[in-house]
Amino acid sequence: MSLTNPAQLVDSDLASRPHVTPDTAPQPYDPGDWESVRAQFLLSPDLVHLSNFYLASNPTPVRDAITNYRRAFDENPHSFLDDNMFAREEDKLWRTVCAEAAEYVGGHADEIALTTSTTMGLALTYNGLRLRPGQEVLTTTHEFYPHHEAIRLATDKWGATMRSVSLYDSSFDFSPDEALDRLRAAVRPETRVFGVAWVHSNTGVRLPMARVADTIAELNRNRDEDDRILLVVDGVHGFGVADEDVARMGCDFFSAGTHKWILGPRGTGIMWATPENWALIQPTIPSLMSAETSAAWRQDRRPTGPTQASWVSPGGFFSYEHQWAAAEAFRFVRQIGRKRIQDRIAELNSQIKEGLAAMDHVTLYTPLAPELSAGIVTFDVDGHSPQDVARILRENRVIANSTPYGVPHVRLSAGIVNFPDEIDVALNVIRSLKA
Repeated sequence: MSLTNPAQLVDSDLASRPHVTPDTAPQPYDPGDWESVRAQFLLSPDLVHLSNFYLASNPTPVRDAITNYRRAFDENPHSFLDDNMFAREEDKLWRTVCAEAAEYVGGHADEIALTTSTTMGLALTYNGLRLRPGQEVLTTTHEFYPHHEAIRLATDKWGATMRSVSLYDSSFDFSPDEALDRLRAAVRPETRVFGVAWVHSNTGVRLPMARVADTIAELNRNRDEDDRILLVVDGVHGFGVADEDVARMGCDFFSAGTHKWILGPRGTGIMWATPENWALIQPTIPSLMSAETSAAWRQDRRPTGPTQASWVSPGGFFSYEHQWAAAEAFRFVRQIGRKRIQDRIAELNSQIKEGLAAMDHVTLYTPLAPELSAGIVTFDVDGHSPQDVARILRENRVIANSTPYGVPHVRLSAGIVNFPDEIDVALNVIRSLKA
C-alpha cells in the first residue's frame, strides 16, 4: 500500500533542507539552530527518520573523529595504540571518554566503566554481583530481552532466583504512585537487587527513577549492608533524552549504550557506579585499563584493593576509533544543551502522541504527559498488525518498526534530527489506514 500524498511532502519540503554528504564542504555550525543541527548528519533527506530508539546516525564531529583515528591506526597501528592506550597517563584517550561521560552524568571519571552496549553493562553488573543462593533479583514484566536474560543467566550461575512484577496494567494511564506501591508490595526479605528500565521500550513509559530510588532507600532502612536492595538501571532510552544527572538519581548501577540518544559511535556504552558500589563487583573480563590488575599479574600476586570501574571495563582490542570518538558525542550533545534536547524531544513526541490520540482507529499506549515518557511512542492501528503498519510506513518512506516483544506494538520515535512537518507525514499515513 503506497500513499502518494504523504510522500509528496517528503519529495518537496523535506528534501529542500540543508543536507550533507561525505563530499559536502563544511558549513558554519550553530548548535542553537535545529536546521543547523540536522545538517551535521548524513541522514537521507528522502526519508522521515522516526527510529531514533535504534542506532544513531553520527554527527560531523563524531564522524570526523572516527575517520581521523582510523587513519592514524592504518598509518601506524602499533605506535598509535601504544601511545594513546598504554603509555603516559595523561595521553590515554579512554580517560578522556570517561571524563566527558562523567561531565554528562554529573559524576567523576573514576566512576565510569566503558562497554560496548547496555547489554554488556547489564551482564557485567549481574554476573559480577556475587549473588548468594537464597537471594533473588526482582525485576519487572516490562523489561527488554537483554535485561531479562542478563538476570536469568547470572541467577542461574550464582544459584539465586529471579522474579518479575508488573508495575502497571495500563501504560497509557500509568500512575507513578501505583507503580511504587506495587514495587513496595513485591519486595521480599530475600530481594537483593531490583533491576528496572528507566524507559520501557514496548510502551514508552518513563519511570520517575529518583522516586524509585527513594522507595528502595526506604525499604533498605532496616536492612543490613550485605542484604540491602541494590538498584540496577537499564538507562539507555532515558540517557540522552532526560535532563537528569544519573549520578544524583539514586541508583546503584547504571548501564546505557551511547550509540542511541547520545549519538555516539556504534558499539559504545558506559556503566556508572560509585566507588563503594564498584567494590561489590567481581570483574568478568580482564581489563586493559587497569594498572593495578596488570601489575598484579606481572608480579604474580592478586590485585590489591577493592574493585574499581577501570577493572570492570572489558579488555581485548576494541574498535578504538569508535570508543575514543564517543568523547565527541558527549561534547556534541552538551554543546546543544541537555535541557534543550529534552524539551525538543518532548515537543516532537507530544505532537506524535496527540495526533495519534485524536484518531479513533488507533490505540495509544504511551502516556500523554511528557514527564511520564521520553522519546518512544507505541500504538496499534485497528485492522492492521504492527508489522503491517511498520511496513506501510516504510513504503511511504517513514522509518518506524514494530516492537520485538511477545505482544508487539508500532513504534515511532522523534529526536533532535526531526521537524514537525515530518511528524505530519507519519500521522497522515496512519490517518489514511482508517478502515
